[in-house]
Amino acid sequence: MITRLSTLFLRTLREDPADAEVTSHKLLVRAGYVRRAAPGVYTWLPLGLRTLRKIEDVVRQEMNAIGGQEMLFPALLPREPYELTDRWTEYGDNLFRLQDRKGADMLLGPTHEEMFASAVKDMYSSYKDFPVTLYQIQTKYRDEERPRAGILRGREFVMKDSYSFDMTDEGLDESYMRHRKAYQNIFNRLKIDYAICKATSGAMGGSASEEFLAVSPAGEDTFVRATDGDYAANVEAVVTPVPTETPIEGQPEATEYTTPDAETIDTLVDWANGEGIEIDGRAVTGADTLKCMVIKTAAPAASEEEKEWELAAVLIPGDRALDEKRLEASLEPVEFELASDADFKKYPFLVKGYVGPRALNANGVKVYADPRVVNGSSWITGADAKNRHVVGCVAGRDFTVDEFIEAAEIKEGDPAPEGQGTLTLERGIELGHIFQLGRKYTKAFDVQILDENGKRAVPTMGSYGIGVSRMMAVLAEQRSDEKGLNWPIDVAPYQVHVVVANKDQAALEAGDKLVADLDASGIEVLFDDRPKVSPGVKFKDAELLGMPFIAILGRSFKDGIIELRIRGGETLEVPAAEIVEKLTSLVRG
Repeated sequence: MITRLSTLFLRTLREDPADAEVTSHKLLVRAGYVRRAAPGVYTWLPLGLRTLRKIEDVVRQEMNAIGGQEMLFPALLPREPYELTDRWTEYGDNLFRLQDRKGADMLLGPTHEEMFASAVKDMYSSYKDFPVTLYQIQTKYRDEERPRAGILRGREFVMKDSYSFDMTDEGLDESYMRHRKAYQNIFNRLKIDYAICKATSGAMGGSASEEFLAVSPAGEDTFVRATDGDYAANVEAVVTPVPTETPIEGQPEATEYTTPDAETIDTLVDWANGEGIEIDGRAVTGADTLKCMVIKTAAPAASEEEKEWELAAVLIPGDRALDEKRLEASLEPVEFELASDADFKKYPFLVKGYVGPRALNANGVKVYADPRVVNGSSWITGADAKNRHVVGCVAGRDFTVDEFIEAAEIKEGDPAPEGQGTLTLERGIELGHIFQLGRKYTKAFDVQILDENGKRAVPTMGSYGIGVSRMMAVLAEQRSDEKGLNWPIDVAPYQVHVVVANKDQAALEAGDKLVADLDASGIEVLFDDRPKVSPGVKFKDAELLGMPFIAILGRSFKDGIIELRIRGGETLEVPAAEIVEKLTSLVRG
């Protein structure tokens, strides 16, 4: 196929768009692949759409290879299936809700577990129909509060979601591993640098859960890797080692002290060390203190007005910051907010800077705590009065914990599990997420299947998503340079970009013949035949657009030489008579 730049619907830009923060956003707009239509909503221009469709094809090939069957649900969906699973409310403000002209509630689909489970119920009734894997590649919608980074985090995006249905847990394990391998094949084919991370299931529910994260400083997700092993996990999924409980009997009584101006952990530690207070014969550190973070929690509701907020608190060691993403993952689907100044004024027992667990217990406030706050552990904590702290406040004696959760930050150098050294922190972009959902959705839809003994049984599900449009942005992040994009051959809009940078008629005719010969050889060609554009602009556009191979008919052409630039690599001088054969061999590997 030959596409001529003189007629292609394209305008490249020399300046970055004003709202662009990350490399992929800048380059995809500048190179004319996408164009902003509204916040978090983008138009796919011809080059962008070709790339997107090719990424879809790679995903489709690997899904078909594991026996997946493609189908397509509507994006506009009824409310009822999502009410059955409580996700009409659990999704909160992220869900696009609307009504038809008759007043019936509808939504724009954020994900389709409900629809797939319902379809299997409608069509299958015997164990002989299983296992089955169904998938779709479709546009999804989520009302992001702050869409950013172009197509990396938008309100409308293209996703592949697949669902396995098996009659046994062992069957689900096999389906899960087939999808896991298919995902590895997809990302390896596209030469993406990624990590497979243990993850939380969140609103999806289920047990086993892994994320595929593209390594990138532009990533919104933090993940950890072990220095001496293959352990990797999303930071929300890191589990804190639980210390051994300490006997309470024999520990000194809790003692209150006056602590002038010790409203921060640093000033509290300075006070304790200035007073000569020791912990197990050593100086006090931030890890010996206990932060009481006051929050409010509410069950999901269809609107803000319907939420019922309750006071709660989270106890974490003082040398750690509160990680709100970890807290969110621990509480999900319950939502939380940090307590406001108005909340502190409303509850007199909350003394800002000096909140302690004893007053929380005494006033019936639910207390969540870090796993390190085990029975018998002793802490320096607020005494619920200004300029007052308690030394030797012992968990299980002086205060109690209602529920242990992961909410404290993970630090570089924390111990990795199973003796795999320590943890390093990296940034990543979520590419895919695979879940063993179990029977959450098939039970909700009462999917009853006759097993081989003629008894009714409920099949078990797996859910497997890939951000198809996000993958395009990831490739732009990882494979670009200061000159522009650099696509892998499998998904480049065109495999070869031919540039005539010589106004000589012979060069123009040779360019026409070259693209025709390449086309006849099955090579997809982008031909820069623009007659009134300077060679310098053509070269910059070629590098910005990012095709894998650029063939230039320039000054050397009078000597029978065509310059062949391998994008991001070396430049070759190839005799004109050999250029088609050379390009064909490079494209086909």
